[in-house]
Amino acid sequence: MTALPRTLVVRLDSAGDVLLAGPAVRAVAAGSSHTALLCGPLGEAAARLLPGVDEILVHDAPWVGLRPPPVDRGGTEELVGRLAAGRFDRALILTSFHQSPLPAALLLKLAGDIWTAADCVDYPGALLDLRHRRAPDRHEAEAALDLARAAGFGLPPGDDGRLRVLPPPDTSELTGGEPYVVLHPGAAVPARAWSARRAARAAAALAAAGHRVVVTGGPAERELTAEVAGGHGLDLGGRTDLRRLAGVLAGARAAVVGNTGPAHLAAAVGTPVASVFAPVVPAGRWAPYGVPHVVLGDQRAPCADSRARQCPVPGHPCLDGIADAEVLAAVAELTSHQLPSAGPARPGGHRRPPPAGAAELPTDDRGATV
Repeated sequence: MTALPRTLVVRLDSAGDVLLAGPAVRAVAAGSSHTALLCGPLGEAAARLLPGVDEILVHDAPWVGLRPPPVDRGGTEELVGRLAAGRFDRALILTSFHQSPLPAALLLKLAGDIWTAADCVDYPGALLDLRHRRAPDRHEAEAALDLARAAGFGLPPGDDGRLRVLPPPDTSELTGGEPYVVLHPGAAVPARAWSARRAARAAAALAAAGHRVVVTGGPAERELTAEVAGGHGLDLGGRTDLRRLAGVLAGARAAVVGNTGPAHLAAAVGTPVASVFAPVVPAGRWAPYGVPHVVLGDQRAPCADSRARQCPVPGHPCLDGIADAEVLAAVAELTSHQLPSAGPARPGGHRRPPPAGAAELPTDDRGATV
């Protein structure tokens, strides 16, 4: 019997990106004797929540992130040494549709004879053993699974391919026992969040409609969450790490949240999401995956597909223009919605069959598609 490989999965971005890699990580784990995940500092807490991960390596890579560090020769050589010490047989590099896997692939090749696979548009030379081409407009979670399948890793029997995390803790001592809706107003990218004033208005509208509102946010967002909660909601700003936030989200009837990590965390614990989604990136690739959800916001706004970090349109109309009635209607729909029994949901909340996986494109010796 052939021994199962020691496999490394690379996903170097933030918490939400790591959570979206979860189904692919589980597929890799099902076909490996040891599964390691190389992530960035912002993704480490999410990596510790993923089933199937035996080892976590952390590296602050200078080719990803909103505030990448400078290139450091010593730190790079240290990473290569850690990769070599891992004795990995195979590696999958997961990237967003606009990123290059080649810097990571180069370091993997320097670390040893590691068979490496990645989605890649650019000519990879000798850096990739499997140059895979993702299907157009594929959701990020599905694209990662496609690559895993092309590399020979499939989900185990009974795994429906949804996002998933390890069981979160009971957080009822924070939230109380009565039913509630989570409102998470912040985002690492300002263009993807409501203004504080607009989020506060949403909290007031939800409370007036009879919902108990729990407002969440990180330690740096305490001022924001206090303003948003006001006299209308329970302010948990700064009181939850990612694991405890998973518990708060798991207990919610629905979550109202932007295109940010907690939206994917909500999906991973099975909570429906009213997605306050700025169109700076496509909703078809980044909307909450595998749970009922409603996308709110003008997806045809002038900022569409711009990947802007600051809203380029005065007044932030694509999000701040969302009416209270739209928010209330979305929450009403989601709180009366039964989660589908099987199969991942498409952006928009509709079910679809699991992806069949994209085959490797044949290439000539220059890496050109033939």
